[in-house]
Amino acid sequence: MKEKVMDDLQRFSKAMFVPVLILPIAGILIAIGNIFTNQRLLEVVPFMDNPITTGFGTILSGSLVSILTNLGVIFCVGLAVGLAKKKKAEAGFTALLAFLVFINAMNKFLELRGMLIKADDLQGTGQASILGIQILDMGVFLGIILGIAVGLVHNRFVDTEFHSAFQIYGGSRFVFIVLIPVTVLLAIILTFIWPFVQTGITGLGHFINQSGNFGLFLYGALERLLIPTGLHHLVYTPFLYTSLGGVETIGGHVYEGARNIYYAEMADPNIHLLSRSVIWDARGISKMFGLIGACLAMYQTAKPENKAKVKAILIPAVVTSFVAGVTEPIEFSFMFLAPVLFVLHAGLSGLSMVVLNVLNVRAIGPNGFLDFLLYNVPLGIAKTHWPMYIVVGIAFFFIYFVLFKFLIIQFNLKTVGREAESEETRLYSKQDLKEKESGKKETKDAKAGDAVPVATIIEALGGADNFESVTNCYTRLRTVLKDPSIVDEATLKNETGANAVIIKGNNVHVVYGLKVTAVRNAVDEALGFDVELE
Repeated sequence: MKEKVMDDLQRFSKAMFVPVLILPIAGILIAIGNIFTNQRLLEVVPFMDNPITTGFGTILSGSLVSILTNLGVIFCVGLAVGLAKKKKAEAGFTALLAFLVFINAMNKFLELRGMLIKADDLQGTGQASILGIQILDMGVFLGIILGIAVGLVHNRFVDTEFHSAFQIYGGSRFVFIVLIPVTVLLAIILTFIWPFVQTGITGLGHFINQSGNFGLFLYGALERLLIPTGLHHLVYTPFLYTSLGGVETIGGHVYEGARNIYYAEMADPNIHLLSRSVIWDARGISKMFGLIGACLAMYQTAKPENKAKVKAILIPAVVTSFVAGVTEPIEFSFMFLAPVLFVLHAGLSGLSMVVLNVLNVRAIGPNGFLDFLLYNVPLGIAKTHWPMYIVVGIAFFFIYFVLFKFLIIQFNLKTVGREAESEETRLYSKQDLKEKESGKKETKDAKAGDAVPVATIIEALGGADNFESVTNCYTRLRTVLKDPSIVDEATLKNETGANAVIIKGNNVHVVYGLKVTAVRNAVDEALGFDVELE
């Protein structure tokens, strides 16, 4: 039972990647649009102050804000695609149809019962206008509920086929037929249930806010502690996209969730200081600064004969963490053999968010330094207080370094370069290391499947017949295997460049870092699988 629950949670977590990974792209483009309309920048670079460039920036940022006001439909379609085991395109299309059926069914039911509120401004009434249809204000939860429902029904009935004259109603069309009464019934039931759910969510949000810095510390620590399970996305997603992360009215529109709020504030020149809710997405201190200090401590405490190798291994991981915010190659280097360091890392990550909150820092810092610059510098110091973010980051660099070095030496922890068997904690394979030393850098993209030892990977995972599904996230090849007991972890680490292998029930995650997309595509092609977007 426990394994089934974990499997379902991990599948849901993977499916959440479909909509969640799209939204930061909108944020970055909004930030680029702000560059063309930033008054301070236009004063320094006057040739950009013309109707063409400023108009382009206004259109770019203004048009993408509309994504934030339609997160329900985005999550509905994205989750359905992520949860569908096959025929993902049909699942996405069916989800869109189900969303339209739901909002109109709820609207008509509210109208029949005389529950529609007649108001020019629906803020605070518990109702909202979605795609021009007035319904209960369910925010992103509407998309999540419908996306799950569509995914479940799609997987259950997509293979249903009929004969003779009814043949046309089989497959994905039958899925939609089944979904119509399901969706209408959901609309009716949620009309009565959702007001109570909304009260509970609001109460939880108040509790978290009233918990102040303690609640923020737990949030930051849990987000890191759940990395081994792959469920850490379930911690921060509600705060970034629902009312748990705050509610603000910007430009006449109501936005819920920390990320939605600051995206909208980025595009609004009338906002002179980002909302305090931005702190829920200030998760980058450990990624940009803290783990660099940890790596320096691991390098200095490595055995003298291993330092050259450790340097070659850690430098790429440090650059990846600092620039892109991908931390798993470093975290897995001490997570299993020195778990006390991982617990310390999680605690310091939560503490860094508390410090930023106490200092009233409003900078946007969810990932790496590249995003940090694009988001904050164009907005200006007054709107974000971003220089103080860097000051705090530098301070945590030294805190990480001192504490990691002390614990490694004090307890003789087997970190990179100190282990008895190096293959257990190396970040890259011997082949990767040789390529680094010879100056050869792997730059081939996902199409270069022949650069990936795909045959070795498949064989190490039990062979082609052992696979049930293959997906991926930022850094992990996520597989569901029929028999995980036959996985050859040593081969995956030593011969395919895997940083770590995590086995939870039938879920086997192989951590490859930024090259995971190339690995995933090669495996899909070799197995004849359709590519699943994650």
